[in-house]
Amino acid sequence: MTIQRMDNVGIVVEDLDAAVAFFIELGMELQGSRMQIEEDWAAKVVGLEGMHSEIAMMAIPGAPGRLELTKYHTPEPVPPTPAVPPANTMGVHRVMFAVDDIEDTLARLRPHGGELIGEVSRFEDSFLLCYMRGPSGIIIGLAEQLG
Repeated sequence: MTIQRMDNVGIVVEDLDAAVAFFIELGMELQGSRMQIEEDWAAKVVGLEGMHSEIAMMAIPGAPGRLELTKYHTPEPVPPTPAVPPANTMGVHRVMFAVDDIEDTLARLRPHGGELIGEVSRFEDSFLLCYMRGPSGIIIGLAEQLG
């Protein structure tokens, strides 16, 4: 048995509009339209009786893989504890994106709720790297290749 591909990474958000706008500003696009999910099959998959959610599939144009942004309406989403977990919290840590210009990307994402975590740091002569917190506490990594 072999894995065919990684299809998507799911991220639960509090404000779907804000999350979609954040990732569009990063350079992703909404695939199709947002979808309401409330059928029995979905409740069985996620193990939440009476589940009703809305999803938005985000993709990098011309690249494989997607982000599935999910807003749960019922049952209500459970906030993490603490509300802003530190970088060493177990679970999904961050999604890393390669960008052309890290400073420009940071400047464009700030009006969409992006906050730099730590600082932009140089790894040898290869990369500029940083982490940024976006809507609903999502952590993304940004990497600009040097040279």
